[in-house]
Amino acid sequence: MPASLQGKVALVTGSSSGIGAATARALAAEGAAVVVNSASSVEAGQALAAELPGASYVQADIADAEQARDLVAQAVENHGRLDILVNNAGTTQVIAHPDLEAASAEVWRRILDVNVIGTWQVTVAAVPHLRAGGDGAVVNVSSVAGHSTRGSSIPYATSKAAVSHMTELLANVLGPEIRVNAVAPGLVDTPWTADWDVVREFVRAMAPMQRSGTPEDIAHVILGLVGARYVTGEIVMVDGGLHLR
Repeated sequence: MPASLQGKVALVTGSSSGIGAATARALAAEGAAVVVNSASSVEAGQALAAELPGASYVQADIADAEQARDLVAQAVENHGRLDILVNNAGTTQVIAHPDLEAASAEVWRRILDVNVIGTWQVTVAAVPHLRAGGDGAVVNVSSVAGHSTRGSSIPYATSKAAVSHMTELLANVLGPEIRVNAVAPGLVDTPWTADWDVVREFVRAMAPMQRSGTPEDIAHVILGLVGARYVTGEIVMVDGGLHLR
């Protein structure tokens, strides 16, 4: 039996590790040809692409408008089409929320440039190609930080709130040819959070699932949204139920 995404092409930004790499693997396992991307981790990105059948790697910093456009153009040149876009690339800086002075304009600009403007730039470049297939899917990686008073910093939480609202706005204007949804992960065990032991213990104590998430947990939900043909404009919390408490 052919895999459900056989013949489809997926671009996953920021996919050399963590949630992005797990998502690339999940999409490839369903038959998609995956375009792996990173801004700086070239060797890791190339190694992942070599591991996945039919995959390719493109280095690009999505915060740069020209590189964002070239990323999409290269993906289409390599594979002839684009059906799925997962906007996973992001950045943060850990700043205690009461420390307002540390959240400088420079920090704000860097986080917004990647998380919000970068996501926008890649999506806009991808829309004509996603629309051409008649069943395009965009999944944005937001965060529970965008829907609560928690998060690694106020600039980061604000950027993810923007990503979630952007998801709804785009879903409203891009249907019926393109569906746009988002996942909003809680704490996920990635290289970013390796030393967040205090936060991890808090999640274990408070979340109904009593553990932090794995990249594969998030990838599983992203894969579900890619295949959910009558779902658009949804932001799915993937935090083990922590938002309930």
